[in-house]
Amino acid sequence: MIRFDQVSKRYPTGQEALSELSFRVEPGEMVFITGHSGAGKSTLLKMLALIERPTRGTVTVDGRNLATARARAVPKLRRKLGMVFQDHRLLMDRTVFANVELPLVIEGIAPAERARKVRAALEKVGLLAYEKKAPVALSAGEQQRVGIARAIVGKPSLIIADEPTGNLDPQLSAEIMGLFDQFQRVGTTVLVVSHDLMLIKRTRKRVLVLDQGRLVDDVPATEVMS
Repeated sequence: MIRFDQVSKRYPTGQEALSELSFRVEPGEMVFITGHSGAGKSTLLKMLALIERPTRGTVTVDGRNLATARARAVPKLRRKLGMVFQDHRLLMDRTVFANVELPLVIEGIAPAERARKVRAALEKVGLLAYEKKAPVALSAGEQQRVGIARAIVGKPSLIIADEPTGNLDPQLSAEIMGLFDQFQRVGTTVLVVSHDLMLIKRTRKRVLVLDQGRLVDDVPATEVMS
């Protein structure tokens, strides 16, 4: 599903965010990415979302070399990707339903089909009864679930999450990770950036460790607890 081949990213300031980074993620695999602040984790996710392009090397997602994607193809490619953020980035002046519906509106899906898909996504995250509420009326954990519902409403083949539990307590963090685990079980590829080493150990998934833009460790799921 994902392949980085000798990927480097140098910004105009001279900062090298990624350096000769190579790894593969198989379809249906769930992988954590960790490392200190500035290790290159966010740049890696931006590559997958076509927010950034590599200076050198190739990034391939689902068989498509993203480096060759033209600007007009970017929206279509992004529709295959679900993105979850630490701060959920919800529109506070819209209902829960409208927030989850937004990607489908942009895609031009018919209203009846949008309603079906939105309610199915909300049901998966346990928030179907909250569709008419405003996000401000929800807890932090519930708001994050709305963000996840928005990410999965289009049934993407890949979900990337940037510190999705960074603002949550341990119990809520475990619940959110349980949702990602459910998505993986039905074949969705999941990539999660996290600093929470205890959470990573409990989840027991493969871990990629970055340091100064380089891959310094690739820990199989079977070895995570040790």
